[in-house]
Amino acid sequence: MPLTRLPAIAVASLFVSTLASADPRPATTATRDANEAVKQQLDFTDKRAFEDAQRGFIAALPEAEVIDEQGQTVWSNARYAFLDSEQAPASVNPSLWRQARLNAIHGLFEVTEGIYQVRGMDLANMTIVEGKTGLIVIDPLLTPATAKAGLDLYRTHRPARPAVAVIYTHSHVDHFGGVKGVASQAEVDAGRVKVYAPEGFMEHAVSENVIAGNAMTRRAKYMYGTDLPVGPQGHVDTGLGKGLSRGPMTLIAPTDIVRESGVQRIDGVDIDFRLAPGSEAPAEMMMYFPAARVLNTAELTSQQMHNIYTLRGAEVRDASLWSRYIDEALDQYGSTSDVIIAQHHWPVWGKEQGRHFLAVQRDLYKFIHDQSVRLMNHGYRPGDIAETLKLPASLATEWAARDYYGTLRHNVRGVYQKYLGWYDANPANLNPPTPQDAARKTIEYMGGIDNVIKQARNDYAAGNYRWVATVMSQAVFADPSKREARELAADALEQLGYQAESGPWRDVYLSGAQDLRGTAPTTATEPGLHKDLLQALDTGMFFDLLGVRLNGIKAEGKHVVLNWIFTDTNERFRVNLENAALTWLPNAQADAADATVTLTRATLNNILQRQNSFPKALKTGEIDVSGNPKKLLELLSLMDDFKPDFPLIEPR
Repeated sequence: MPLTRLPAIAVASLFVSTLASADPRPATTATRDANEAVKQQLDFTDKRAFEDAQRGFIAALPEAEVIDEQGQTVWSNARYAFLDSEQAPASVNPSLWRQARLNAIHGLFEVTEGIYQVRGMDLANMTIVEGKTGLIVIDPLLTPATAKAGLDLYRTHRPARPAVAVIYTHSHVDHFGGVKGVASQAEVDAGRVKVYAPEGFMEHAVSENVIAGNAMTRRAKYMYGTDLPVGPQGHVDTGLGKGLSRGPMTLIAPTDIVRESGVQRIDGVDIDFRLAPGSEAPAEMMMYFPAARVLNTAELTSQQMHNIYTLRGAEVRDASLWSRYIDEALDQYGSTSDVIIAQHHWPVWGKEQGRHFLAVQRDLYKFIHDQSVRLMNHGYRPGDIAETLKLPASLATEWAARDYYGTLRHNVRGVYQKYLGWYDANPANLNPPTPQDAARKTIEYMGGIDNVIKQARNDYAAGNYRWVATVMSQAVFADPSKREARELAADALEQLGYQAESGPWRDVYLSGAQDLRGTAPTTATEPGLHKDLLQALDTGMFFDLLGVRLNGIKAEGKHVVLNWIFTDTNERFRVNLENAALTWLPNAQADAADATVTLTRATLNNILQRQNSFPKALKTGEIDVSGNPKKLLELLSLMDDFKPDFPLIEPR
């Protein structure tokens, strides 16, 4: 009985399937024309990025894949051999094809003397800094197997030195989940390895996506194309990197929290930390290496437009504050940085190029924020802003401002959401019909589903794929069993995917098409948080998870008061079910509780991992209940189980 789900990005690491699935349709004439037009809009003769991405290359990953201790392939660059061709196929936007080829450049690279990067061997980069006695590892990737492979690759070509410090730049799992591939908990406990992270790291690293984890998990499978085949008619790139590695995520709690900006010396290396909370991540920091004249911007800058709103679902990011942090970095380090690195993509070399790059990234997020709010204040609605706002030519022609991961269209909607929320102030949208009812009536008004499909086929032939996808979605919601509607909807989504410049947009469109055709492979969805993340989960959050799983209809009229005592952590909670709402208070006990539940946090962790259960633990004595034990079981009986693969493109 899982009480939570994996963080969304973690579930995406279930691997992009290489199994054949649907019989994809070829690119239509309209799609070929649209993709051909992209070649006229951008300067594809500009090869600077390829030179920058290959500069300092030392060695590639042997056999172009990583095999874990169980003999499973957890990462493979070989799957992307089709990207060797410079010419984009008709089924891929040429701009995304270019980004995909750049992200396919992988291996160990020297940034400057004493600083190296492992790139293209997971979604993120791992940066390795040579200290006085050992190595400082920055962001040890998503899983231990790829992190270990990256460190082994480094040690093959450099002196084999121990890791003495790990730095987490921010709280997203692709930047810390592989930590046990470069250091062990025992080494940290013994003081041989220190772990540094920005203030707030643990809270956000564990809590992100937990409460709404099941929904985020499902949406992330679309965003990262985890069930798509890899190839020119399937998944080609995420924009941010090739994809995500497969395997368990790990976590070692920081030993040293960076609470304020400033210089710290770590193993003889001066590092000037610059905190940037509330930007790309809730807890994040950049760092500057004065001796090497290298600026590491973490994930505040990247070779693309990033997400202000992410398609998997998360809190909208503050684009204005994000821009301010980049501006501060430009002001503080722009004139003294010979190279700019980040924890995704390739470096920017040279002082002049670096300052230009930072200015472009700074102005990109400020433009999106300010111009979205300007139009919002003119009365434009989210869809109006998305259709109206265009980047100025000075930004639109910059490769580092293109829509490879975030897009202008969905980011401006995110800015609107941040300030005004979901309601666009049109009273008709205040309490609309359900999607199913609206779809049925719309199709009825349009002359019935067969007539709608007939007209939609004409629009499809004319290349009006956005409209066909929209109206066929209505048809599918009106009658999910109508095969012709599903097929035409899938065909339209597929062509939109072929045209998309954004990796996530492409994956979302193609994943929707695959589900409509009923050809998505069945992949295992892990039932709960990984062990290390569970151990770091705040106990109070367990009760929040119970609260969101509580079935309000079943709970109506019930009243349960329980005291909880965790003997190994010395924590006490009062939990109250009343008015179909579950509330809790820490450091509190009710005098008239129905029962007192006594257990260890370790027992709770085993239950969360499905290695145990509440009824079993009661029988074995691992949980002791004084008072009425039926009240605990009554509470647990009111909990919903979430299905991990609920439908996205048709009614529930």
